[in-house]
Amino acid sequence: MDWQSLLATLEPLVGTIGDVLPIIAILIGFQVLVLRRPIPNLGRVTFGIVLVVVGLACFIAGLQAALFPIGKLMAAQLTDPAFVGSAASSEGIPPGWAAYYWVYLFAFAIGFATTIAEPSLIAVAIKAQQVSAGTIGAGGLRIAVAIGVAIGLTIGVFRIVTGTPLHLYIIAGYCVVLTQTAFAPRSIIALAYDSGGVTTSTVTVPLVAALGIGLSSSIPGRNPLVDGFGLIAFASLFPIMSVLGYAQIGAEINRMRTHARVKRRQER
Repeated sequence: MDWQSLLATLEPLVGTIGDVLPIIAILIGFQVLVLRRPIPNLGRVTFGIVLVVVGLACFIAGLQAALFPIGKLMAAQLTDPAFVGSAASSEGIPPGWAAYYWVYLFAFAIGFATTIAEPSLIAVAIKAQQVSAGTIGAGGLRIAVAIGVAIGLTIGVFRIVTGTPLHLYIIAGYCVVLTQTAFAPRSIIALAYDSGGVTTSTVTVPLVAALGIGLSSSIPGRNPLVDGFGLIAFASLFPIMSVLGYAQIGAEINRMRTHARVKRRQER
């Protein structure tokens, strides 16, 4: 292996070390200089930091070697005018937004899959389950967020295909969020808003950006700079709706169960 190949292999590790060092410096600085206390379990903490750095480096290297190229390739193939035109003609669908049904399906599937695999969402879901003493399930929260991202990306792809203004969707979406917030359980509101933010992280953003730019580059009359971006906004907005809806549905089911139990006791 030559030096260039070795450097290319070690580049994710070097980059990760550079990214993590400021965080470590801040934590140690506050612990030692501000709190003036020794670091508890120093050996265990050091070992954990090493694992985090190596794990992040391997994760980033895997994304760059596999997921990113596959995502770009799929976006380019699904949005290729030849494929879209042939699919539309074979199914008898006139050219237009309906001809991109495979793109809608891909956007839904990739949005759901990347969100389920998002490390930041996994961390938030685990903490939410711990803090709520199990009343908020980590699995249910992740599925609710993933469904929101999938629906959001599908609508975002539809916006790019049709060329409709982005701000209309965002304004309407936040109007729905504000309405849901007024009726949702207070215990889930802050978590729902945080869930919308943690979805746009390491796994989701590159694939979503590649899909948006590839789609806008393939459709006549679309500008990749104007129309190619904005999907990430949908990926942040719609999970808030889905988590609030998940909480409202759960609260309604619990209310109905409680009402049914009370009714059975009265009948006895």
